[in-house]
Amino acid sequence: MLSSNKLEEPVFQFLAGTFHQDIDSPEEALQELLTEESKEYLEFAIIFLTDFIESEYSDIEKNEYIQSCADGVYFPATGLEPLQWLYQVIEQIKDAVKTK
Repeated sequence: MLSSNKLEEPVFQFLAGTFHQDIDSPEEALQELLTEESKEYLEFAIIFLTDFIESEYSDIEKNEYIQSCADGVYFPATGLEPLQWLYQVIEQIKDAVKTK
């Protein structure tokens, strides 16, 4: 069972720290992250987020975890399941790393 109480976990830190309730929009929050974070951190984010997606947890557990951590994202408005949304975030990070 995935727990969103693990403050030291990089996936939790990334989601809760970037996509919290005080953001204007998830797109703006991601853009700010891509602009302000180092290339090294973004490369690390690609690794730990991909490891999370490929983990043995069920898609339901992953979706619930993402939704609980990224509480500033209203997933019905995105038209995507949380896991699909996270795939897109990873792709955007990969694109940003290429230009840093």
